[in-house]
Amino acid sequence: MKIKPIAFESLGVRSMATYVETQDVKIFIDPGAVVSPDRYSLPPHKVELDRHFKIWESIKQWVLASDVVIVTHYHDDHHNADYPEIYDHKDLMLKNPREFINEIQRTRAADFLNRIENHARAVSIADGQTFQIGKTRIVFSPPMTHGVSDRQGYILQVLIEDDQRFIFTSDVQGPVTREAVDFIIAGQPHIVFADGPATYLLGSHCKKSEVDSSLENLKRIIDRTPVRQLIVDHHLLRDLEWQSYLQDLMKIKNGVTVQSAAAYLGEKEDLLEAKRKDFYEGKSPNVDNYG
Repeated sequence: MKIKPIAFESLGVRSMATYVETQDVKIFIDPGAVVSPDRYSLPPHKVELDRHFKIWESIKQWVLASDVVIVTHYHDDHHNADYPEIYDHKDLMLKNPREFINEIQRTRAADFLNRIENHARAVSIADGQTFQIGKTRIVFSPPMTHGVSDRQGYILQVLIEDDQRFIFTSDVQGPVTREAVDFIIAGQPHIVFADGPATYLLGSHCKKSEVDSSLENLKRIIDRTPVRQLIVDHHLLRDLEWQSYLQDLMKIKNGVTVQSAAAYLGEKEDLLEAKRKDFYEGKSPNVDNYG
């Protein structure tokens, strides 16, 4: 199995876009990427906008190369309805657009389906379903809350299995709930891409108890599964102090690597959103070299 992070916070945008290739099928998960419209009460810096353009072009190319496209929910950093032509002749596996969904995502889902209906080869509702393509198995969780409550709607987690097992958590914010971590442990993955807790919102929209639960659940995953690669990114990498939250995870079991999506690719983390204030204040070195 080949797994390639295409767009994540550690690569400079809000996203979890991921390409997976097995011996049977090429899969793209969550083809969306955005730049936060407001961070530190500042709009996006040109550095961020340039990176977003570059990464979105990459996402489009990897989607075009894929056979199957998965959309785990309808937040804009996980799907994009503006370029329906990239879904030409693709098999789409989607979060149910009408059930276990809040009003904002329901509206976005309807718009998305309307735009792609003359492009996609097939559209399947994926909630709780299993799909077999050759020897590759794609297993979807039941709908799970985006974090501790349904305020931000529901998401699907994804297990892809051939010669190894890979789990993509989507926006479980940690995982923070028992249901989310139970799905992961039941899947007995070798590789996990997790979104991590939203520590950058501590004190406003995120409680310390939620962060603590997320970290304890990540420890349980390491302890109770054969995972060897735990990639924690997305929400957590909006925080410049993200590494401090992972120190204890790295000590639980020998042979387990805990790192960002950028490090998984052998690259250095580039937290453009978290550095936004520095860009505006001219404190970030080599600002003219970003792009």
